[in-house]
Amino acid sequence: MSSWGFLGHKTVQQLAIYELPKSIAPFFFKNKEKLVYDAPRPDIRRSSDSTEATKHFIDLEMFGTNAVNDMPLDWDAAVKKYTKDSLLKYGYVPYHVIYMKGKLTEAFREKNKDSILFYAADLGHYISDAHVPLHTTVNYDGQLSNQKGIHSLWESMIPEIEIANYTLNSNHQATYLEHPEQAIWSAIRVSAALVPVMLQQEIVVTKSFTEEQKYRTQMRRGKPSKSYTSEFAKAYAVALKSSINDQLISSANLIADFYYTAWVDAGKPNLQDLNAAFTKADKKSLKAELELYHKNGLIVNDKLIAKKAAATKEEF
Repeated sequence: MSSWGFLGHKTVQQLAIYELPKSIAPFFFKNKEKLVYDAPRPDIRRSSDSTEATKHFIDLEMFGTNAVNDMPLDWDAAVKKYTKDSLLKYGYVPYHVIYMKGKLTEAFREKNKDSILFYAADLGHYISDAHVPLHTTVNYDGQLSNQKGIHSLWESMIPEIEIANYTLNSNHQATYLEHPEQAIWSAIRVSAALVPVMLQQEIVVTKSFTEEQKYRTQMRRGKPSKSYTSEFAKAYAVALKSSINDQLISSANLIADFYYTAWVDAGKPNLQDLNAAFTKADKKSLKAELELYHKNGLIVNDKLIAKKAAATKEEF
């Protein structure tokens, strides 16, 4: 089970930078390419780290019928109520987000540039994962409702097809989170509430497609493998309205909030001396990109790094 795909993770990481205040925006902007490149890293790590997978989701049903509202905000309280083994088995993304926020705060306090960039990229990834509806349910790929494959359809295939039509900007400015635990659980609740609708809409759209129109079959390792067609993905995207776009933007907003909060909690360290000089050219570039961002002009002006990387890859 992946999350948002590389395109989604890289996109929200870049968007979050434009929402940061002047006190820290130059640092993040100067290191934008690295942060965007590293955004999918936790997914890559899953192939070599057996402890990684359950950091990305939480199967709420396994913790009770009203777990989304009943689960403690604090990790220790959750361990006491459910046991650590259960959390490690059924997922604990909201708790891991808070842990990673602590690591980022520590990195800011120590003014360790490499650590700041490392934990910022990872924290952004897990916050984004919390905004994917199917990361909140045991039916994570529609496998329990005869809708297998819906996970990658929602978070990867549709964004890759539709992103040029998305609104990739926000008026949100990074805000200090008095209670970050409440903020990440609020995101989890929104994601969980979207699950019934996204499953139901897939059923509704299916009624207008034959089996051959809905799926394409490819041979993989000598075995037939079914996946959704582009035509079905586009119809499903219409049925979902703006929900995927909305979750992308909410991800970016909360990432910015967590970065700012970690920096404030670290004592607002001066980050200027961690960069090479932020030159007049850098200031001009940041200002220009901010203007494009607020006009939703990143893609049309070839400034969305994830799209540029995809285009470069396709050329070779």
